[in-house]
Amino acid sequence: MKQKRFIDLSVSIENDVPADPPGLRPQITYLNHQKSASEMAEFFPGITPKDFPDEEGWAVEEVTLTTHAGTHMDAPYHYASTMNHGQPSATIDQIPLDWCFRPGVKLDFRHFPDGHVVTAQEVAQELDRIQYQLQPLDIVLVNTCAGQAYGDPSFLSKGCGMGREATLFLLEQGVRVTGTDSWSWDIPFKYMTEQYQQDGNSQAIWQGHRVGRDIGYCHMEKLHHLELLPSSGFTVACFPVKVHAASAGWTRAVAILDE
Repeated sequence: MKQKRFIDLSVSIENDVPADPPGLRPQITYLNHQKSASEMAEFFPGITPKDFPDEEGWAVEEVTLTTHAGTHMDAPYHYASTMNHGQPSATIDQIPLDWCFRPGVKLDFRHFPDGHVVTAQEVAQELDRIQYQLQPLDIVLVNTCAGQAYGDPSFLSKGCGMGREATLFLLEQGVRVTGTDSWSWDIPFKYMTEQYQQDGNSQAIWQGHRVGRDIGYCHMEKLHHLELLPSSGFTVACFPVKVHAASAGWTRAVAILDE
């Protein structure tokens, strides 16, 4: 039997990491064994913390976060109320699990500058370079320069983004799950705002996301360690947490390689 190697493509959900705009960052309160001993004792009348081994209760964490914190998968419902030219958009609990365990392919776009909008031609050129022919339901991961900036305040403004035509190019070949190590599938908001102020073209805002109105698809954001992956020859497992009627779900994305 072949040995498997697992590469964790996810970031941790934690306090004080500038991986989201202010107001959207996770807040975690940690209750250690000593602090929770009294709380645990209340479940068992007559018991006091002194009755527990080392006077320890359970460890518990209280977490406040959005469904888009940490490594997560966006559902079509995040992009718009409809997909596939008029159908109700799927929420994250409605995403087929069959989409989430598939062969992966990595597109290396680390050479593109921050704010560059990737085109369909550039995607085709990268596929030619790595000599890969896309298959329906392949999971396509986009490696940008943002991955190396994770944890730094500059992260929110780092990386290229996938434009409308580039996204359509993938979806029209049957891809339904994609991912990026950037904060967003689109270019950072900083550059999106600058472009809008120059030309007034509102159609360019969130253009990669909005493609879900035409073809329903999911993408993952804030992936990590994509630079460790080969261009192909691996499997991606990326099942999202089943949050009822939600626009996204936290995802422990993992690449599986044969040794």
